Amino acid sequence: MPALEMAQETGKLIAWRKKEGDRVTKGEPLLEIETDKAVMEVEATADGILAGITGTVGADIPVGQTIAWIVAPGEKPPTEQESGAAAPAARGKTESHAAAVASNAPETTVAASARISPKARRLAKELGVDLGGVRGSGPGGEILASDIQAAATPSASSAATQAKSANLEVPTTLGRLMAERTTQSWTTVPHFFVTREIDATALNAYRENMVAEIERAHNVRITHTDLLVALTSRVLLKHPRLNASFTAEGIRLHDHVNMGVAIAVNDGVVAAVIPNAHAASLTEIAQQRRDIAERARAGKLHPRDIADATFTVSNLGMYHVDQFTAIITPPQAAILAVSSIADRVVAIEGKPAIRPMITLTLSSDHRAADGARAAMFLNDLSEALRDPSKWLS
Repeated sequence: MPALEMAQETGKLIAWRKKEGDRVTKGEPLLEIETDKAVMEVEATADGILAGITGTVGADIPVGQTIAWIVAPGEKPPTEQESGAAAPAARGKTESHAAAVASNAPETTVAASARISPKARRLAKELGVDLGGVRGSGPGGEILASDIQAAATPSASSAATQAKSANLEVPTTLGRLMAERTTQSWTTVPHFFVTREIDATALNAYRENMVAEIERAHNVRITHTDLLVALTSRVLLKHPRLNASFTAEGIRLHDHVNMGVAIAVNDGVVAAVIPNAHAASLTEIAQQRRDIAERARAGKLHPRDIADATFTVSNLGMYHVDQFTAIITPPQAAILAVSSIADRVVAIEGKPAIRPMITLTLSSDHRAADGARAAMFLNDLSEALRDPSKWLS
């Protein structure tokens, strides 16, 4: 079972796209997994024959547990005993799909031999279930979340019913996960905020000039988010401390920009990623943003859609928000909050004038950047918004 997102502990196997004995090609959809975020497609990591399937549809499976093998034609998958002591030799001939994908798993992944999954343990605590009386239905008698739900005491069920009747909204799994992650970020990352109000006249004009041409040629509409992603990613190359990751070893500076774009989904937000946005054309950014947004809202994200962001843009302009601050997604060092574009009275050469203004607020990790660096980044981004053609030509 691969880890797909945000310290994932288990995944629910929704469906196999291939069956035992089928030939698979690297990159084609192999199975669907439901995480705390969404239902995601997992692709085959090698060419070969799908064999030794142990993952059962509908089961909650711990991250790191082998659920199938991709072997060469004529080869046999390792037995359960061989996958232990003889695993290194077996992997020399065959490739475990789970092991190949699990290289992205966090250090907190659950061992396959665990008697209870962390998700089940957390659920037991919430529902007041005594683990001593629960019989596990998972591999080797492992206790799964479904076992906890089945063993929930009447008092817990009654409490849940009373909570609902008292207009108490119980968070979904995604809602609870977001609460945990944002609390962790807010309480462990030293945030500071820098705000800049910028004239968006040139940005609006550039978008209007480009919309018709690109839509006619590529059948995709350019949004302000697309423009901001393109401009911000290019400006970030000049400011490596803001396009960085804070780690225990030090501040890791990235020479590329994988831009996260916050997308609202049911009961939460997903930060979908546009890889190498600094080198992508405006059209490519618009196409990727549209495709990822459609998959996110349909719950069909791929693992690569949410992996390895180096910076995030969160745009609430479409909701007519005047200004807001966003919480950083560790280990990223910063996130940009974008407001709506609205006409305001401003001073132009000492006289009042009406201009379309946009407010940008940069949240930064003070361990990676300081106020001066944040201010210089917003200065350069302000100049880019005032002359988009210079940066996007």
